[in-house]
Amino acid sequence: MSANTLEALNKLAAIKQLDKDMIQEIIVESITATLSKRLEPEAELQVFTDEASGSIKVSFKSLVVEVEEGIGQISLGEARSEYDSKAVLGQYIQKTIALHEFEPKLVKTAQKIIQDRIRKLEEDKIQNDFNKQKHTIVTGKIKAIDENNGGYRVDIGYTDALLPLDEQIENEYYRLGDNIKAYVVNIRAGGGGVTIVLSRTNPEFVKKLFEAEIPEIFSESIKIRKIVREPGIRTKVELETNDPKIDPVIACVGPKGTRIDSIRKELHGEQIDIVVHSDDIEKMIEHALGIENVKRVIIERNRAASVIVEDADKVMAIGKLGKNVKLAAKLTGMKIDIYTMTEFEEKMAKERRMISHVTDLDGVTPKIAEALRNAGYTSVQDIFMASVDELCNLDGMGQKTAERLKEAAKYF
Repeated sequence: MSANTLEALNKLAAIKQLDKDMIQEIIVESITATLSKRLEPEAELQVFTDEASGSIKVSFKSLVVEVEEGIGQISLGEARSEYDSKAVLGQYIQKTIALHEFEPKLVKTAQKIIQDRIRKLEEDKIQNDFNKQKHTIVTGKIKAIDENNGGYRVDIGYTDALLPLDEQIENEYYRLGDNIKAYVVNIRAGGGGVTIVLSRTNPEFVKKLFEAEIPEIFSESIKIRKIVREPGIRTKVELETNDPKIDPVIACVGPKGTRIDSIRKELHGEQIDIVVHSDDIEKMIEHALGIENVKRVIIERNRAASVIVEDADKVMAIGKLGKNVKLAAKLTGMKIDIYTMTEFEEKMAKERRMISHVTDLDGVTPKIAEALRNAGYTSVQDIFMASVDELCNLDGMGQKTAERLKEAAKYF
């Protein structure tokens, strides 16, 4: 521990935004605790900081002895030559020395205690700052890139934070010195202390952006009910308002689209769908899909829905990589299947064929029914899926009969 230790620790306090007086108090307490183990109570130990010299000094009484054997003693020769020419054995001499003048082992012990306590102080400060800023958006600067795990170290002012790989939007890349906004999502404790964890994928990040850009949402005139998201691709925001004078879509889009464009820019072009809430589940599904010309929504059992759209709208309803219908399902809590009218009619026909027995087909006599049953054909769907040649191989089944059965199954 060098002579200018105090100056170095004060600089550390400034960098880490720690309380300078608290740092000095830690220093005094730590050194006092270390030296008290080596000194008797009679030594009247005092530790203080000397601002003028930038050093830490220790004052204590040393017992005059023939031969010095510890820091609480002073030899008679040294006492007379350095302090009092009339010193005698058994007398106490007041000594004041700088900490760095003590033996290295003792100094290192004190130094480690100081470092541990300052680290704890820093962790407590980070925890307190986190408690104030959790669930908020912070702005920082990219400080370092971890090549091993792909995380970004971000300087957010009061500490360095981490934007881990799993909290990053895919295909977003940053360079050292780039500014970045992120959501304070968590705090992580580890061997190196505590770390603030940031996120750009959390749906709450989008919510905070909406609150910052749209006054009606910040004032709660418009309420965000739910947000579902495929980070970097698409987000759906469900909104409602009790004020009939407020149109949630117009409010969020803003004059000439400025509000929503600002949010999209921060999300690097991510598609954002404004979904107006409806208590009518069929209407809510339509709103969630964002398709204007939905022909029909059929609510089925087990929270499932079949949505019939125009042929030209099917691709849009499903969305790129199926993301639109997937997010609509998450938003509504329903399993959603998209069909054209032709596909839906075929689906319904298949279900009818599946639950109908071969005897329900026109032209199936008891003899034919027995031949079909013996060959494992029990439902109308079995006939529909079989080929004419397969049916002709059955006992008593001719070409015309097989063709007639296939035709009946097709239009069942």
